[in-house]
Amino acid sequence: MDIVKAIADLDECSELHEARILVLLNAFDAGEQGAVEGLTKLAKLDFLLRYPVMLDRALVAKGKATREVQLEDHERQSVESEMVRYRFGPWDHRYREVLNVLVAKGLAKVSIEGRKVVIFLTSRGREVAGRLSSDPAFEKYVRRAGLLKRNFDLTATNLMKFIYQTFPEVISLRSNEAIPT
Repeated sequence: MDIVKAIADLDECSELHEARILVLLNAFDAGEQGAVEGLTKLAKLDFLLRYPVMLDRALVAKGKATREVQLEDHERQSVESEMVRYRFGPWDHRYREVLNVLVAKGLAKVSIEGRKVVIFLTSRGREVAGRLSSDPAFEKYVRRAGLLKRNFDLTATNLMKFIYQTFPEVISLRSNEAIPT
């Protein structure tokens, strides 16, 4: 099997993106009151989840221990799928599509509060996320999403400022340019 093709196929696998977002939302869920407020916040959290090298650096920048990241050698060289530089930093153009699919499947709810999109898990979404969380294939995502909840549960604006300060090389890219691994 061609490894480049395999990685490209993973990047196009919408189910993988849906599952990762469910695990991330589940880490931030606290029953009916738990939510991720804003697509910007979701994108920044997902950036740190998808790029564990950056999560490691972010924890160091906050003076926090990095042992729970458990960075593997292959993760130092690659990511599961690329993100691009967008107006507010790291972004994936599929977020709206992924959220629409999660809503259509009854796994998430989205509400609009002013100009902010607020994303909640439904009870069914929590059940599916719980099953994913017990699957060894998602163990890294679950552990790292928990780290994000404990260390980066900031407002979207404060998280964006933190990303700008901690990863200036990402912000200096041209709009829609892929973030290097």
